[in-house]
Amino acid sequence: MITSVVTARLSRAFAAVGLLAAAALLPAPSVAASGLSSASPAAREPAVDPAAAPPPRTVSGWLPYWDQEGAYQDALRHADQLHTVSPFWYEAVSAGRIDSHPGAGERRIIDGLHRAGVKVVPTVMETMEPGALAAILTSPARRTEHADALMRTVATRDYDGLDLDYESIAATGDATYASVRDGFTTLATDLCRRLRSLGKQCVITVFPKTATTGRIWDYAALGRVADRVRIMGYNLHWSGGDPGPLADTRWYDDILTRATALVPAAKLEMGLPAYGWDWPADSDSTAATKHVTWKEAEALRAEQGAPYRLDEVSGTPYFTYDDGTELREVWYQDARGVATHLPVVRKHGVTHTVLWALNFEDPQVWPVLAGS
Repeated sequence: MITSVVTARLSRAFAAVGLLAAAALLPAPSVAASGLSSASPAAREPAVDPAAAPPPRTVSGWLPYWDQEGAYQDALRHADQLHTVSPFWYEAVSAGRIDSHPGAGERRIIDGLHRAGVKVVPTVMETMEPGALAAILTSPARRTEHADALMRTVATRDYDGLDLDYESIAATGDATYASVRDGFTTLATDLCRRLRSLGKQCVITVFPKTATTGRIWDYAALGRVADRVRIMGYNLHWSGGDPGPLADTRWYDDILTRATALVPAAKLEMGLPAYGWDWPADSDSTAATKHVTWKEAEALRAEQGAPYRLDEVSGTPYFTYDDGTELREVWYQDARGVATHLPVVRKHGVTHTVLWALNFEDPQVWPVLAGS
């Protein structure tokens, strides 16, 4: 069950419109096309069995505290593909105070992930009242106080860094957005410098930058100071709007065209959804929109006997059902959808992805991400 904190986190994401056409990777060249003859040294080398070598560690994942054990076990099952796990453990509530979510800092989980070769970079999120975070960011003294609090947090355990996921500033208005943007960049620069001096990673999570969203994050500046910049590539349609896909190939193309012009592709992690939304089909309905993981969506589809459909335009699955009161519409993401979207991500040279969230996902997404 999703918590109110997480609902707030997800529902703040803005809907955006994809502008560019979807694209796919060209097939890899054959030996003949590459100019290698059968007698060349490269051609004579024995083929490597892909099953014999582990897939590259190109995936990160957020670990939700409300499903901590399930997500931890999921991470261990796929540790050979995971680069970093970010437990969703901390919440910034003021300049000098970082609170812990239930289970934060559990050493068994940190140690277990480290033994599996996975970095542990916990997330610090916030759900401050409008203007509260902006007031911290635009005050040099309070901004330094906040960076101090973040460094105290990373020192509490054997963490490999911090992931900063500050979303309440996304709606900053025209009058103040430039100063808030610069204040956030200054905080990130200070934090990343301090973390790097300790040999730790600095990860910044941001909204997608499109024609209408994401301006509060200075991608170019953040790309210079952060080790990784995570783009939340989901909630194109969200709980506060009309039904529709959470992501779209054209939207991804637009997002990554902009992002890779400002941030080195090697530093980017494209966020992929492993969840969905269950909307009332009638936009005038007063019924609630419900969050569903892939597991919950598929269980609901089976229970309702709804046929599986993959939307050809967006490349995402959906279905409809009648709950006995009204018609409802569910859009979510699965391995087939990820397989449709991944060529667009790869086309832009982005090889790293991050899942929201571990133990939400279709198990078949892992071989897709491994390129199998």
